[in-house]
Amino acid sequence: MSLIETATRRPVRVALACAALATLAACGGRERPQADLAAAQVNTIGVNSYLWRSALETFSFAPLLQADAMGGVIITDWYANPQNPAERVKVTVTILDQDLRADALRVAASRQVTQSGTWVDAPVQAATVQKLEDIILTRARELRRQTLSS
Repeated sequence: MSLIETATRRPVRVALACAALATLAACGGRERPQADLAAAQVNTIGVNSYLWRSALETFSFAPLLQADAMGGVIITDWYANPQNPAERVKVTVTILDQDLRADALRVAASRQVTQSGTWVDAPVQAATVQKLEDIILTRARELRRQTLSS
């Protein structure tokens, strides 16, 4: 390579090096966008993480048949309270949104009682389902507050 070629290429290399350094310098600043930990969009599951965790905690006493975090579905197996073995319940929780809102949660419950040694479907009071939804929502709000305060 001749001295003239080296002399003409050097300014180009210096200019490219300066441009690369300027680009990298913009990445190294101390100011970084702060993620809102309370935002429902900041999670790795498909639904609101506070509702999801709260629902799992609420029904942790019952065996799970299915727990799909991306689809937001939790289905328990039949659970009989040891103090009332003649009755059993099964619960399905569906989380419908990534926002922490009351209408983002749906709970459905099935109840059976024994009659002559056979399980027979029995009605579930609407107030029972509403109470379960309230428990999940209250706990989800507590989890969110705990995250914000820490």
